[in-house]
Amino acid sequence: MTSGPAPLLSGHSLGTPNESPSDAIRLFAAAGLDAAELIWQDGYRSGIPETDNAATLSEVRAASAETGLPVIGLTPYMTGINSLDEAERTRDVKRFAACIADAAGLGARVVRVYAGAYTDDQRSDHAAQWSALVRSLRELAPMATDAGVVLAIENHFSTMTVTARETVDLVTEVASPAVRILYDQANLTFTHSEAPDLAIELQGGLIGHVHAKDLVLVDRDRAFSASAVANVTGEERTVRSRVIGDGEMDWADIVARLLATGYAGAISLEYEYRWHPQDLPEPRQGFELGARRLRDFIALATVR
Repeated sequence: MTSGPAPLLSGHSLGTPNESPSDAIRLFAAAGLDAAELIWQDGYRSGIPETDNAATLSEVRAASAETGLPVIGLTPYMTGINSLDEAERTRDVKRFAACIADAAGLGARVVRVYAGAYTDDQRSDHAAQWSALVRSLRELAPMATDAGVVLAIENHFSTMTVTARETVDLVTEVASPAVRILYDQANLTFTHSEAPDLAIELQGGLIGHVHAKDLVLVDRDRAFSASAVANVTGEERTVRSRVIGDGEMDWADIVARLLATGYAGAISLEYEYRWHPQDLPEPRQGFELGARRLRDFIALATVR
């Protein structure tokens, strides 16, 4: 049996590409969610722009106050913090600093981090790129600490933390309480990395944030490869996206194992409607159903 408060369930604006950030918050409230995680990126309708964003931030604060839903995290898309080009690395560190400041201004406690870019055509010198990544995170960690923000490094394809083990190694080397892990079991599953039991055992008390989504594997034996960091092309896809509970991931078991570690953060529904709308019901329906099922799994875990 687990104890303590149930984790907040958050909507993620990846799932609301046709809404403004403030209207995404209202949609999450209508779907019965507890909080919002918002993309921080230029050129995305449901994202907070990186610059000249005072009006958007004001609208987000107003929607948060109106609905009672806090903004608990921001999701930026910088990938240059492991770059061997010092100008590129420094540029993306500065962009992260701006994102951290915006997160603090919204009262958000988490900023998602890609562990650089590490696609097939970018693998020139692992040791040097890893060193640049560690250096960047050590520069950012004091900024995050001062802002009351956690930098959550995601288990993610085409980065330097594809696997749970790699993510643990990075967080351990950076050695800052402001740098934690963003656990994403779906990403680990379709990259043929660790299964939930091992992923949670390895990452344990280092998990600072969780993304939840579901899938079905359509090409189970094909090795996964992607040419970009944020998403995959149609030809590269080996899965189809599903509402939580409609795919093949055992979210009841994942939630039970996660809560047994004492995890007390949020679980964010990373509904992939931005990338794969053909696979999924419209956002409010998908968020509502996914949240209901996750609440059932959380309730089940508390009485085991």
